[in-house]
This record gives sequence, structure tokens and C-alpha cells, in this order.
Amino acid sequence: MGLEWIALAMLVAFVVVLLIGVPVAYAAAATGLVFGFIGFGDSLFNLLPARIYGVATDQSLLALPMFVFMGVMLEKSRLGQDMLEVIGHLAGRVPGGMGVGIIIFGVIMGATTGIVGATIVLLGVIALPTLLKYKYDHALAAGTICASGTLGQIVPPSLVLLLLAEIMNESVGTLFAAALMPGLMLAGLYILYILVYAWRHPDKAPPIPAEERDALSRRDLWLRLIKGVMPALLLVAAVLGSIMGGVAAPTEAAAIGALGSLLIVGLSGKLSLKVLRDTCQATLTTSVMIFFVIMTAQAFSLAFRGLGGERLIQDLFALIPGGTTTDILFFMGVLFVAGVLLEWAEISYIVLPLFLPYFVAQGVDMVWLAALICINMQTSFLTPPVGWSLFFFRGVAPPEVKTGAIYRGVWPFIYIQLAAVVIVMLFPAIATWLPSSMGWMNK
Repeated sequence: MGLEWIALAMLVAFVVVLLIGVPVAYAAAATGLVFGFIGFGDSLFNLLPARIYGVATDQSLLALPMFVFMGVMLEKSRLGQDMLEVIGHLAGRVPGGMGVGIIIFGVIMGATTGIVGATIVLLGVIALPTLLKYKYDHALAAGTICASGTLGQIVPPSLVLLLLAEIMNESVGTLFAAALMPGLMLAGLYILYILVYAWRHPDKAPPIPAEERDALSRRDLWLRLIKGVMPALLLVAAVLGSIMGGVAAPTEAAAIGALGSLLIVGLSGKLSLKVLRDTCQATLTTSVMIFFVIMTAQAFSLAFRGLGGERLIQDLFALIPGGTTTDILFFMGVLFVAGVLLEWAEISYIVLPLFLPYFVAQGVDMVWLAALICINMQTSFLTPPVGWSLFFFRGVAPPEVKTGAIYRGVWPFIYIQLAAVVIVMLFPAIATWLPSSMGWMNK
């Protein structure tokens, strides 16, 4: 096998180090450096400084902190709370309506923050007490909030899509366009499930009481919708439209989004020094975490490729019968398991580079594959017992919402996400039609 046995040992050691609790960034750097040195001495890592410098100076990654700033600004200013209240009252007049409103809010927040943890914490703090007050079933409430928060993985401008565009050598606008329809389809399937559940169990997803509905007229609700929700929607539409339409580069559009969020919050009267400071601090923390993972992953990927890891992956797929379709199913299974252990940034820069070269060589449509990857990552975020979304929700849920209810609540949404993966696999046009019809498939 040549040096491939060292590459295999490196993968095993990486998993073991993760399981004993070492943070993934340190685990990737340590296993890459140690096993790379065992295989090649210090010669292999003459390229490492150049790889890290390339990450630090990659202008396409400048969009990432600005998109984070845009979303965090809308969150910290509590504009998100106002949006949720308005959407919840508009939708909450029918059984299951509050749950539908939370899904719609998740789409909007996914298009502004792109960060799963932030959306789930926000919904858990703001929406969960309201759902419990209206006697929603604890399992349904927990599942709805956790599933809604994960929509930030696929609804553009998702941070996952930004990283995938660089890894797959595709334009950001192409992947944004490819993920839009699957993301909306998934949200629609969530809404359909909630409405059917409420129809069958009206006592577990009741509408807002009539006296509370009458306290706020429809005219007032629509005025608040125009003032509190429409500016954020217009900002998202401007950012996405400029990128997908080729009017602006992702970095330029992200700068417009960051500035636009400042203007929206300022005009609403919610901008303060504390909000600005908290936003900058959260943006810095999130961005540094992502960039640190990207840089430490360079040592891992450099060592793995140098040790013949790509040949090892090719040999692995050669053992799987059934051709490319079966290979993709196996790949989806690997991503599902990886999502239980790793964050999305770590999967993007540690797991994906191991497998993507094989699919490129097989001629698989990378745009379609990117949509499947995003939906798959959402599924793994919800899977008990260690799905990250469950940890985020458990941290803000009150004691009366039991862990067992949380686990029961997410399973229907996991099944919906798995069904969405199958649907996009069977009908690739759901992901490829929009970018191809607009001529965005060129890089």
C-alpha cells in the first residue's frame, strides 16, 4: 500500500482524538503534523506556510465576516424578536399557525444570519415561552424550533455555501441559486407537516386565543409587518439578487448587507453603542473560529493527500457496488455520521476535501452535489443524541421541556430532511434548474 497505511492510521487517530474531547481544530493540526512528519519528515510541510498564507489572503473569504455581521446586527438589535412577534400573530390564527410562523421566521433568519446556533438560541428564548403559553405540545415545539434553526445551513446567503463555493471551485452565485429552491422546498415540507399534525391533534397546536387576536387589529399587524419585516426582506433580496444576478461580487454584496443592516437598525431606533459592541464581538468570535478551523485543516489535508489518501478513498469507492449513485449514497452516509461529531466548518474543510476529488473525476455535477451536502448537514444537526441543534436548544429550554420530548420532536423533521435528500437526488433539476436557466453555471 505504500504510504496509504499511514493515511489510514491518521484518519483513525483523528477520530480517536476527537472522541477523547480534543477540539477539532487542534486534532486536525496535531494528526496532520505528526503523521505527515512520520511519512515524509519535514519536507512535506514546506508548502504549509504558503497554504495558510493563501487562506489568510483569500479575498473571497472577506464576505464571511460581513455576512456574519449582517445577521448578528439584526439579532442583537432585537429586530428579530419584533419580526417573530408579527409573523407569529399573522400565522397564529389557525391551528399550528405559530409553528408555521416559526418556520417562516427561520427562513428569514437563515437568509440573514446563516448561523444555526444563533437562530435556535433566539427562537428558544423568544418563541418557546409563547408556544408553551399557548399549550403547544412540548415535542412539537422543540422539533419546530430546532428544525427552523437549521434552515440557515441551506437558505442563501448561507456561510456553508460560501465555503463550499471555494472548496468546489464554483461561483458563489451559482451555489446560492442552486440552494434556493431546495431550501424553500424543505421549509414547505416542514409547514405541511405542522399543519397536518395540528389538523389531527388540534389540542396540541392550538391557535392564538380569540381575545388576544382581537387585541391587535390586522391593520396594525400589517403596518408592523411593513415597518419591521419588509426592510430586512428587501435587504436580503438586494444582497442575493446582486450576487446571483452577477451585478456584484460576494464581497461587495456582503459589504452592502453589513451597511444595510446598520441603516435598518439605526432607522428603527434600536442602534446603540452596546448593540454595536456586542455585534462586533460576536462577529469577531464567529469569524475567528471559522478561519482557525480552515487554517488548521490545511495541515490535515496536505498530509492526507501527500500520504496517498486520495488513492485510499478511490479504492474504498471501488469496493462499493452499484456505480456512482451508490457512491453518492455512501458519501451521504459518511457526511451524516460526521455531522454528529463535527461542526459544518470542520466538515467543509476536513471531510469534504477527502471525497470531492473522486466525484469530480467521476463527472458528478458539483452544483447538485452541493445542494445534497447542505440538506445532509441539516439532518445530522438534528440527530440524537449528540446533534448540535439539540445542545443549543437544551441550553435555553426550561426544565419542564424534557430531553426525551426534544428527541421525540426532532425525529419527524429528520425524516422530512431525509426525504428531501431523496427528492433532490431523484430530481436534480430542483437544484440545477435555477442557476442553469439564468446562465449562472459558468464559474
